[in-house]
Amino acid sequence: MSFAIILPVIDPVALNLGPISVKWYGLAYMVSLLLGWAYTRYLSGNQRLWGGKSPIKPEQFDDLLLWITLGVVVGGRLGYVLFYNPVYFFNNPSQIMATWNGGMSFHGGMLGSLLAIWFYSKRHDLPVLSVMDVAAATAPLGFLFGRIANFVNGELWGRVSDVPWAMVFPNPEAGGVPRHPSQLYEAALEGALLFLVARFLTHKRLAFSKPGLVLGTVILGYGLARIFVENFRQFDEGVGLMIGPFTPGMIYSAPMVVLGAYLIFRARRLGADSSKKPTKTI
Repeated sequence: MSFAIILPVIDPVALNLGPISVKWYGLAYMVSLLLGWAYTRYLSGNQRLWGGKSPIKPEQFDDLLLWITLGVVVGGRLGYVLFYNPVYFFNNPSQIMATWNGGMSFHGGMLGSLLAIWFYSKRHDLPVLSVMDVAAATAPLGFLFGRIANFVNGELWGRVSDVPWAMVFPNPEAGGVPRHPSQLYEAALEGALLFLVARFLTHKRLAFSKPGLVLGTVILGYGLARIFVENFRQFDEGVGLMIGPFTPGMIYSAPMVVLGAYLIFRARRLGADSSKKPTKTI
């Protein structure tokens, strides 16, 4: 038998505050949302990054945080219901919002958060793509903490493997065999790397001057990273849409690649067109 790292059993509860138990996944959501809120305020208040006056006031993200939180939770749950197990929930409608039993979809959460940002921006007469750009530059922090929480919980493990860094997860359903730590792959690619790419665009390329560029890059980057890691991640048989060798994660991420590429193309084209416009002289 090849060498493998055996993970210890980690209590899913991170904190006990009297009668309230805070689980690692909930803590990850809390930390990522608070860090994201602080980072969005910084990005929107840094005039240098916009090449002029920012169209968004930092304090406007205070209210938007609640909207995004609701969008992530509601969208993530409904996405899981519709994308992964619609037949079960159709027959058991009382379980649709039973989030305490587990079951959240990233793709549903993304759609929910984008809709929340769109409604908020329209309501407050803000440039939608610019608000989404700021949120997108922050989103990889959430991906990073979320995947680390998956790893700590010993869930969403990878496929059976004999690579030197393969790990044996304590959950009996993992079979007690070495597997890819695919949660860490996703944390590195969807989280850390994508955050650095977005930061390079915002701080070195001043990408906020081209609305939609950061949003498109993050959507495209996540889609490509998720499709790649799906080759190492164990998928649930009979859950979600399967087409031949393509897993549900691959199928649901493919439209992200197309949408991200379109947003990048659109932002670069509009940016190039605006730079060609003649300027008035006095």
